[in-house]
Amino acid sequence: MDAIAPAYGTATLLLIAAAAVALLLVLIMVVRLHAFVALVLVSVLTAVAAGIPVADVPDALLYGFADTIGSVALLVGFGVMIGRLLEVTGGAQVLADTLISRFGERRAPLALGVAALLFGFPIFFDAGLVVFLPIILTVARRFGGSLLLYALPAAGAFAAMHALVPPHPGPVAAAEALEADIGLTLLVGAPVAVVSWYVGVMLVSRVLGRRVHVDVPELLFGEAVDPADTSPAPTGGASPGRGQDAAGTGARSATAVRETSAPSFATVVGLLLLPFVLIAFDTVLATLASAGVVDEEATWVASLRLLGNTTVALLLTTLVAIFTLGTRGRSLSDVGTILDKALAPICSIILITGAGGMFGGVLELSGIGEALSGSLSDLGMSLVLQAFVVSTLLRVAQGSATVALTTASGLLAPAAAAASLGELQLVLLVVAIAAGATVLSHVNDSGFWLVSRFFGMDEATTLKTWTVMETTLGLAAFGCALALWPVAGALG
Repeated sequence: MDAIAPAYGTATLLLIAAAAVALLLVLIMVVRLHAFVALVLVSVLTAVAAGIPVADVPDALLYGFADTIGSVALLVGFGVMIGRLLEVTGGAQVLADTLISRFGERRAPLALGVAALLFGFPIFFDAGLVVFLPIILTVARRFGGSLLLYALPAAGAFAAMHALVPPHPGPVAAAEALEADIGLTLLVGAPVAVVSWYVGVMLVSRVLGRRVHVDVPELLFGEAVDPADTSPAPTGGASPGRGQDAAGTGARSATAVRETSAPSFATVVGLLLLPFVLIAFDTVLATLASAGVVDEEATWVASLRLLGNTTVALLLTTLVAIFTLGTRGRSLSDVGTILDKALAPICSIILITGAGGMFGGVLELSGIGEALSGSLSDLGMSLVLQAFVVSTLLRVAQGSATVALTTASGLLAPAAAAASLGELQLVLLVVAIAAGATVLSHVNDSGFWLVSRFFGMDEATTLKTWTVMETTLGLAAFGCALALWPVAGALG
């Protein structure tokens, strides 16, 4: 659906957007209306208030919802299936034990973050988080303490790589718009992502984890399926507490796993690497095709890119997990029961994330981003600062980091061309734009809801933790760009 011509001026549209966000927060956090219902209701009211023709409101609602849920439903579904199989067969425990034995308990968050940085090179944020979820939860469950100590380093690593490093689509699109060199963007973006992650995520997560306690959610562990028993979990009784390794469902599941021979470390790592390798086919070949290195219409390129499609890659990984992990001492019928139990708890996650995409889509179609872009064409500041400010305002106004990144880079492209910037300066503009598109993830961002529901956090807690961490990550990346800007200017 094409963007609708703005019915009001920029100031009015921004007031409508601010009022919509405020109403949404009141409905969810004060009135305690279910997030899915509140998001759909506010989306309808915002569409009408922003001047979208009444006849077009249903299409406007479906625009963001269908686009988000179309990918999220498949991605989350396959990801949770893989995660559940890793959990009930002991694969997640094997990987967690190996990581801890190599890095030590105190360095467990660092180990998770470094692994996510490596895995995050070819894979998108949401896909990486879904596949990595069982490892995060297993480590957090073993050592206790706040889930944030383990979840934020890993999730932040995926976010940093997705925002700053080609071949991810955001930095690639920005580099193309600004005519920056893709290779140099990669060479600069990768170390900036690592530094920004350590400063803006790793260090910050230690503070947040000490101040905010979040229990390990029951997404994977709630029913505690015994690997040799696929009968329904008994009802009633007290739920196991955090960190119950010696008693409760965690110990029962882990003990049964050892008795039925858990998969090897190599098997688990190979299973986790499979989707990353397959997805790398798509992302790397797409970059090479855009650079003219390979013919995107060649059969071999199209075939590898099909295998690398996120949905196809996770489907293949799920099939491999079923036959390498699930059928160890079980029938396919038993595996089907385990997978059914894995899918049941995620309906809310999928619907709420889709509704978050609906709200963001309405804000986008209302013309808020376009109107804001037009009013920011000349801010009277240096280009690198202007890049960050413009991208940040677009991100806050309409929620989508991708839209903010591509819109800001297109807006700044003429000014960058007129300034005759050097190659390194152009790359730093890409970094600054990506930094602005990362900060202040909130209720109009579908990723906010994905993180909130995956980690079992309410909206207030997500704002105090995830939103803060995304902001410090973006500020750290912008700090790197700002520090390097004079050096780039001297080099020409």
